[in-house]
Amino acid sequence: MPEPKHPSPLTRTEVVDLYFLEHRAKVLDLAAFLDRCDRARDDAGREDFRIKAIRDAIALLDDGRSDRTARILELMSDHSTEPVDQAGMKGACGTPPPEDE
Repeated sequence: MPEPKHPSPLTRTEVVDLYFLEHRAKVLDLAAFLDRCDRARDDAGREDFRIKAIRDAIALLDDGRSDRTARILELMSDHSTEPVDQAGMKGACGTPPPEDE
């Protein structure tokens, strides 16, 4: 494993002791969300782009590379620079929709 850019003053065991249960709950919450999506009625065979973004982010979590936070933020960020004429919904959706939408 490469040397971290910003080493923690804590040992790995101390980090796990402090934060494991909190993050275990987050993983279970994410699993429950995906289970609810799987049980929901099908939308003409299409997977929602937001669910795809979460699945892509999950793949980044376990790819063995560092800088997961930055890479997931990059994945879920809208890099467009041109303003849109009209927004498709009232608020942000958390990840950019595909180009064809």
